[in-house]
Amino acid sequence: MAKEFTDAECDELADAPWALVEKASRHLPSLALYSQMVNLPELTPAPSDVMSAMLPESRATDMPGRKREQSGAFAAALKPLRQPILDWCCGKGYLSRTLAAQSGKPVEGYEWDQGLVTGGNRLATRFDDSVHIRCQNVMAQNLAMPVDTHGVALHACGDLHRQLLRRGVAAALPRLSLSPCCYHQTVDKVDGQTIERPYHTLSERTLAYNNRLMPDRDDLRLAVRETVTAPARVRKQTRILNQWRLGFDGLQRSLRNVDQYLPVPSRSPQRIQNGFPAFCRWAAEKKQLCLPERTDFDDWLAFGEKRYEEVRRYELIRHLFRRPLELWLVLDYAVFLEEQGYRVRLGHFCARSLTPRNLLLDAVRVCGIPPVRHSHL
Repeated sequence: MAKEFTDAECDELADAPWALVEKASRHLPSLALYSQMVNLPELTPAPSDVMSAMLPESRATDMPGRKREQSGAFAAALKPLRQPILDWCCGKGYLSRTLAAQSGKPVEGYEWDQGLVTGGNRLATRFDDSVHIRCQNVMAQNLAMPVDTHGVALHACGDLHRQLLRRGVAAALPRLSLSPCCYHQTVDKVDGQTIERPYHTLSERTLAYNNRLMPDRDDLRLAVRETVTAPARVRKQTRILNQWRLGFDGLQRSLRNVDQYLPVPSRSPQRIQNGFPAFCRWAAEKKQLCLPERTDFDDWLAFGEKRYEEVRRYELIRHLFRRPLELWLVLDYAVFLEEQGYRVRLGHFCARSLTPRNLLLDAVRVCGIPPVRHSHL
């Protein structure tokens, strides 16, 4: 099926999941259930509510336009806001300042990057926002959690947003609201060395299920592998870099006489101006390989371009599993929160065109009532 797609169809289907499902369902009838699997309530606020929640442009200094819209949509979807707010991994405080203006409540932000902390506090002071950002490693074991506070996180990565869930329920925070991102960012330290560790689900119910998924890091990365909001220039750079990686992969297999993938460190798509030969020399140096002086780089570049066209067609089929996998991950979070005595809402807080990471998990602690079984999501 995928082999039959033209280049134009591949470009179109890469960002059109429903069109891809329609085409694939002709060969896989079970995909008729796809819409039921991924359908969620729309928690998207009215456009007028989003506009009123967004910081005015005159106050949105240094704030990217898309981030301003995302923060406004997220804030509007959380109304009403009744408690002081903790903005988890808040960066420069874009969401913090939006929530402070929207709610009239004080907002404290946790952020580990001192430069962002300084810049964010400077903006909050300049515009007289009720926001204070603290330099804080949220993964620290001695982290002190505030009480009677609404914990929020907009696109905190992997272990960071999972830490908010764990520490938030341990502190019995009255409300937790987050839009997760980058589920594959899962690391730990052993004897001071950073290592990747297997993914562990949060809820007891998921853990007790014998046939549960056991996603690895690559599976988790699949859940967020989309470029819906990337500019055309960035997409082109990414495509070229992927072609180069595949070209070098063919080259290194030939040099080592080993038909096995050799992971190469990530490289910014913006750093492609030096050309394919320079990329190969850089990658070879990273992997301690010696390139022959007469390496035919044009031939290996052509190999990479051809291989890319093959790979992108098979990748389209993998893309069918992106949203179901992400929902499985977030539903595990939701069940975990219910097990801890929270009533949970799960839905979309904005259109996919604004950000494909548009899921909102909103949990309110049910005071004085034993943990609820499992509410309807």
